[in-house]
Formats: sequence, structure tokens, C-alpha cells
Amino acid sequence: MIGFPTRDFAALAPVAVLASGALVVLLSEVFLSGGRRTYQALLAVVTALVAAAAAAVPAPAGAIFEGQATVDAFSVFVTVTVCGSTVLAALVSTSWLGARDAERGEFYALTLFSASGMVLLGMASDLLVAFVAIEIMSLSSYALSAYLRRGRRPSEAAFKYMVLGAVSSAFLLYGSSLVFGATGTTLFAGLHGGRGAGSLLLVGGLGLIAAGLAFKVAAVPFHAWTPDVYEGAPTPVTAFMAAGVKTAAFALLVRIFLAAQTGPGAVDLSLDRVLTVLAVLTMVGGNLLALSQRSVKRMLAYSSVAHAGYLLVGVVSARVDGARSLALGGLLFYLAAYSATAIGAFAVVGLLERRGSGDLEPAHPWDLSRFSGLARRHPGLAFGMAVCLFSLAGVPPTAGFVAKLYVFKAALGAGYTGLAITGVLTSVLGAFYYLRVVVHMYMRPAEGEVEPIAAPAALLALGLAVAVVVLLGLGAEPVIRLAQAASALAM
Repeated sequence: MIGFPTRDFAALAPVAVLASGALVVLLSEVFLSGGRRTYQALLAVVTALVAAAAAAVPAPAGAIFEGQATVDAFSVFVTVTVCGSTVLAALVSTSWLGARDAERGEFYALTLFSASGMVLLGMASDLLVAFVAIEIMSLSSYALSAYLRRGRRPSEAAFKYMVLGAVSSAFLLYGSSLVFGATGTTLFAGLHGGRGAGSLLLVGGLGLIAAGLAFKVAAVPFHAWTPDVYEGAPTPVTAFMAAGVKTAAFALLVRIFLAAQTGPGAVDLSLDRVLTVLAVLTMVGGNLLALSQRSVKRMLAYSSVAHAGYLLVGVVSARVDGARSLALGGLLFYLAAYSATAIGAFAVVGLLERRGSGDLEPAHPWDLSRFSGLARRHPGLAFGMAVCLFSLAGVPPTAGFVAKLYVFKAALGAGYTGLAITGVLTSVLGAFYYLRVVVHMYMRPAEGEVEPIAAPAALLALGLAVAVVVLLGLGAEPVIRLAQAASALAM
């Protein structure tokens, strides 16, 4: 066991806790034959909280397993964000699945396995470890997308997600092989030097890796899977993917491309251009595609594409030394704020879905008309949805406003004035389709009778999400300081 001391294994405690919790949930299912399984959601929540606590316990930071992973403040912030998203998603899931008599242990086990992959991805500093973590996260997500086998939409969503995910994995693997051929190593630390520094082989490998990661973060033009998968997957799964997958994928993107930035000018120039073009296309394309959507769930899917563009602005800005701390701090804060906001919005969408066996097949199950008069029928839900939509639009004093402010400020400080202006203009464009939902909730007559909503866990998740959005907006400074402290990556 030379080179693998106990300290290295102890640093993986959050991953071990999540994986162990998933196994416990699976084993508990063996001894059940029927009845409610609410305790399994509670077990998933407790597991995620314990994993977050294990990550937050002070420990020696630095490389582990001979540099294949890194434990630092950055990975801790990512772990806590992922675990928080898991807690909220589990609370939303138990009410949603219980109303459909579809609550089973494998759902929460897959969620925890996926979260363990996300946490490991935040620690990865080796291309092969990153690939293993991505597959753990992705395979679980594919299965979760098809969890409700009834109907066409879940099967279609999972099939598209799996096929395009396989293509993404192929890009990542082939790109990794080219990088290894150019540098002789798969460690991120070797991306800026070695015998192939500045070669076309290295640039091509990093380009393929960028394409594979662009799929995971849903950047244009690699976003085609997003609306169909988000719409077809169970709503709690959509919420979890929007928050957790995006957080983990951006954590990996930051580590790889900051490690490559100290290389020769040709590599730096190529990466800057690729990321800048992706950011512009994603901000513009995501918002334009969301404008015409009447399905709120599909609109939120395209919205997640647009927010990937804003986050890419932070990644590009972080490549400039003088703006790195501000850019990475803003990016980490953005990921935390977006995770809470997205889960809150999808929680409301899930609570308004029909409860009958035909939930999955109506032509327009998430049409804007479902939100008409919501403020009169369910004022609490309308308020929660409005807060989340204002945050997504970047309206002060919500967390979304503060997140965009810091990211665009970092872009200006890094000299990317055009990116900052594009971000502001597309945010104004995005406000239109967010506020359209608010108009339907508060200014349109209610349709149909008031249906009682008995989903205490989901309402709790919505309340927690709204509280996070408001508190991060009003008192962002302490969290921003933590995020900036976490931006000191241990490469």
C-alpha cells in the first residue's frame, strides 16, 4: 500500500458516506414488501448531511493518491453544495413519488450513488479519476431519468440522455488519450508542461475534453439533450440534475482549464477562444430558445442552458490572474445560489403536476395555464415560485442578482467587456419569460377548482430553497468570502 496512506482514504470520507448510505437503502428494500418508504428519504437526507459534515471537518489539504485527487477548500465547497442539493431533491422526491405509489429504495440509492460521483468529480485532479467519477454520476442519472417506466417520455428521455452521454464519454476518453500522448501523464498538473507542451496534439486533446464537458454542463451547441431529458425525467430528478450535475461538471471544468492555463501561449489562446465562443453561444442560444416555450418545465430546461453560459463567463474570467479570486468566488456562489433556486422552481412544478395515472402523457402537462391564478389558489406556492423566478432573472435582492453581479464584475476586471455586456443583455431578455410566469400566477384568472396539496416534505424543501435564495441575496458577504477563500485551488 505504498503511496496510499490512511490520510488519503480518510479524505474520501464524504464519498464513502454517500456510497455506504446508498448500499444501506438498497439493503433495506430487500426486507420490505409494501407500504410507505418515507424513512428511506429521511435516510438519504441524513446521509447527505453526514457527508457534508465529513467534508467540512478540518483536514490537511493537498493532493491525495499521488496527485490523482485533491482535497482543498474548493472541493469542500463543491461537496457541501452537492450534498445540500441532494437533501432538497430527496425531500421533493418523497412527496412526488408517494403520490404516484412509486417510492422505492433504488431511487434514493441511485440518487446517493450519483451524488458520490459528483463529490468525487469535485476532488478529481487526474483525467482517469475524473472519467470514473463522471460515469458513476452519469449512469445513475440515466437510470433515474427512466425511473418511471410508464409512458413514452421517461423512456425517450433516458435513451437520449444515455446515447448522447456515451458520445460525451467518448470525447472525454479520446481527448484524454491525446493529452496523455502529448504530455506523458493524465494528471492535471502535467497539462502545462512536458514533452508535448504547446503541440497540436495537446490542443486537440483539450478541445475534445472541452466538448465532452460542454455536454455535461449543457453548453450550446451541445445542449440538444437538455429540454427532452428535463421534460421527460421525473421532476425531482430534473431538479437534482439541474443542480448537482451542473455543480460537479463546472468544478471539473475549472480544475482542468486552470491547470492548462500556465502552458504555452498557443494553448492559452485556443482555450480562451473556445470558452469565450461557448459562453456567448450558450447565453444567447439558451435565452432565445426559452422565449417561445409555453411548457414551464421546458422553459426551465432552456433556462439552465442560459445559466451555463453565465457560469462559463466566470470560468473564462478566472483564467486571468488578477480576476481569478473574484471570478472563482462568484462562480462558486453562483453554483450554490442556482442549485437552491432551480430545485425550488422544480419543486413547485412537481407539486402542480396531475396526480392521476396519466400524468406523464398529456399533451401539455406543464403548460403556463397550470400556473394561471396560482396566487389565489395556493398563495404560498406562488410566492415561492416568484422568488425563484426573480432569482433566475437576476432581480435584486435575490441570490441570483448577487451571483450575476460578481461574475460580470469579474469579467470586466479580466478585460472581457464584451462577455459582460452580452451577459447583461441576455439577462434582460431572460427576464421576459420568467416574468411571464409571474404574470400568469398573479394577473390571470384561476382555472379549475382548488386542489389541496398534501406534500409536507416537498413544501419544506421549497421553504428551505426560498430561504436560501433570500438569505444569500440579503447577506451574501460571508458566503462570498468563503467562496473566494475556496478559490485558492491546490493544483
